[in-house]
Amino acid sequence: MDQARRVVDGLRARYDAVRAFTESLCATLCPEDHVVQSMPDASPVKWHLAHTSWFFETFVLGERAGYTPFHPQFRYLFNSYYVSVGERHSRPQRGILSRPTVEEIYRYRRHVDEQMRALLDTLGAGRDVLGAGRDLELAFVIEVGLHHEQQHQELILTDLKHAMAQNPLRPAIFGGAQPGRGGGAAGELRYLDHAEGVRWIGHGGDGFAFDNEAPRHRVFVGAFALAERPVTCGEYLEFMRDGGYTRPELWLSSGWDAVVGNRWEAPLYWERRDGGFALFTLHGMREVDADEPVCHVSYYEADAYARWAGARLPTEAEWEVAAQGALAGAGEIRGGAAPGEAALDGNFAERGRYHPEPAGAPPRAGAPRQMLGDVWEWTSSAYAPYPGFRPWSGALGEYNGKFMSNQLVLRGGSCATPASHIRPTYRNFFPPDARWQMSGIRLARDR
Repeated sequence: MDQARRVVDGLRARYDAVRAFTESLCATLCPEDHVVQSMPDASPVKWHLAHTSWFFETFVLGERAGYTPFHPQFRYLFNSYYVSVGERHSRPQRGILSRPTVEEIYRYRRHVDEQMRALLDTLGAGRDVLGAGRDLELAFVIEVGLHHEQQHQELILTDLKHAMAQNPLRPAIFGGAQPGRGGGAAGELRYLDHAEGVRWIGHGGDGFAFDNEAPRHRVFVGAFALAERPVTCGEYLEFMRDGGYTRPELWLSSGWDAVVGNRWEAPLYWERRDGGFALFTLHGMREVDADEPVCHVSYYEADAYARWAGARLPTEAEWEVAAQGALAGAGEIRGGAAPGEAALDGNFAERGRYHPEPAGAPPRAGAPRQMLGDVWEWTSSAYAPYPGFRPWSGALGEYNGKFMSNQLVLRGGSCATPASHIRPTYRNFFPPDARWQMSGIRLARDR
């Protein structure tokens, strides 16, 4: 039981912090903002608020004898993709759920919070909550739930942005005043060399990681060079001016089909204005900043740009090797930082910008910039299991493994990612045509 107490030490404070940060993202929203769903891939804010509570109610509170659910139909309404848990409401139709109301969803959160805090207090007191010494197992599921909620914090921001961009008013959800510009002039793009060799990647130490980040294993990485920073809007504009969206030779076949079928001619949220481009942000419309990382591009666009630039996208092994070396002792991020903690070195969700900013000075000479935060970076690697991968047991085994098909890996986190949620081994994944996430480009070359 001493081990259980050590594991759950601070879990109550972290639970409170994560749950509060979710609701802080919704503080400026009106009820109507909570319910809109702009496409099947996005969900209403109200659904995110309910689903993250559903997770704790289903996988934590529901394991306790005698627990009574808040509402008997919520198990159906707010299940996402857990087939082993039961039937689910259709994902594309989440936006038609005018009932339960937003007010009732917040009552649902209060109910789950009260029950969870009581459980955490009991767990922290060293009592055998589930019996048979299963407290460590329970603490782990709670930790999964907290990281799961942090994923939905990012989705609240990106889904809300997509919804508001469909509104002709282009509303500024977080106020019309743009946050102060960070960073500086991007400067000429340079590449940093990495020698070939056998390297270790994947999670294998202390601290939380998702099952798809393990096991830690060896890979051979050929000599490569990685760009010191992401591609900027100014550099991407040059690609556009050179006819990037009209030259089929630059594109994968399915990518060209996406360009033609969707009439792409610029990154998502860019609009032509007065002979130039402006873009929509959660703080309203603004002019395109040539020095900030280009954002909201698909894998297809990232791949086409890389080909146009005489480069390629990095593999996820190359990206992780470079990130591990860059962040070792650099202090670019503190992995244990809690939501709301002031001392953050990267541009993460806690800053409240929710938009990439120009690269600042490197953490040290010869080190890359913006490896974590600002924009997710597409890799050329298909989302597939690592050698020896084992999904979590039970229903949680559906969390990651069953999506290992037809998706590409992204690395590094973004300006909408909570700082305590990201790490160099984190594997995000989306289909190649996805653009509504904060996704950008970092180039690589063979040496």
